[in-house]
Amino acid sequence: MNTTTKYAATALAAALGVTVLAGCGSEDGSGASKGSGSKTVTLVSHDSFNVSDDVLKAFTKETGYKVKTLKSGDAGAALNQEILTKGSPRGDVFFGVDNTLLSRALDNGLFTAYEAKGLDRVAPDTQTDEKHRVTPVDTGDICVNYDKKFFADKKLAPPKTFADLLKPAYKNLLVTENAGSSSPGLGFLLGTIAAEGEDGYEAYWKKLKANGVKVVDGWEQAYNEEFSGSAGGKKAKADRPLVVSYASSPPVEVLYADPQPKEAPTGVATGTCFRQTEYAGLLTGAKNEAGGKALLDFMISKTFQEDMPLNMFVNPVVKDAELPELFTKHGEKVDTPPTVTPEKIAANREQWIQSWQSLVLK
Repeated sequence: MNTTTKYAATALAAALGVTVLAGCGSEDGSGASKGSGSKTVTLVSHDSFNVSDDVLKAFTKETGYKVKTLKSGDAGAALNQEILTKGSPRGDVFFGVDNTLLSRALDNGLFTAYEAKGLDRVAPDTQTDEKHRVTPVDTGDICVNYDKKFFADKKLAPPKTFADLLKPAYKNLLVTENAGSSSPGLGFLLGTIAAEGEDGYEAYWKKLKANGVKVVDGWEQAYNEEFSGSAGGKKAKADRPLVVSYASSPPVEVLYADPQPKEAPTGVATGTCFRQTEYAGLLTGAKNEAGGKALLDFMISKTFQEDMPLNMFVNPVVKDAELPELFTKHGEKVDTPPTVTPEKIAANREQWIQSWQSLVLK
């Protein structure tokens, strides 16, 4: 789901910076979109965006447009850059704003309304903007992951719920990310608010702090340096067997292992999840509106949707898209994770973060 960055693990599969895909380039060879007649459409995204070359070639064959991708850091950083340049955007389509940050994008008027073709096939619960300023593209679940070997060796059952994390048996075992600087960290905070209520989350975090939760700046540090179950954590001799990550993290551990294990070394506490939805939108002032609309249509096509799971480790939003076997075998399907509406997040996000920081970081 970036938002961190929706999913920092895709850095293993995606190049950083500006990437020109599927033979991208404009008629003048500069790679820039040149007005409505340009055959290049520019997609601005967070660093975790990744798509197969064959899929982009299929888009070009179908529409005549080539895609240039401009990666701009994590989701929050990418969104901030678009807010600073609103009205004169750096591209035509923006991908990667999620439900935790959506209100900021909409309040700043970043997107022009467009109802993408095929939207009737997209899950209704992801379509939160009735004006169609954004199009749902994927979902992901932020959840506590656990190191299977640690719990097996200790003959200790891993936690299943938010309430379990408060038990003495799990003291000093959990690492999470800063809710003020990390998308997974914010998602985990929102998950506790959804589970414990606006009147109960502060008391919950006081207890979680007393039970030894460790807070670090971002996902990369938490997962690859502090979490004992990840490949990076093993190399770093990490000592925290619980980490806030994603329900799709176990397939990543299998996919990039050499040789691939028969079973993922990590598991998911499915009662600790928060549902993220990521959106794409046509940027207001886009130089290539026609190309941008064509790209939005394509992003909810079955071809694009079925390519996402093993490239961005997210779930499709299109009803008939199928998941790859590795994803279904090693990932966790979370049927009804708690979430918070974008409207409620918009009204309370900053206050919730400040409250959390005063409780946990001081």
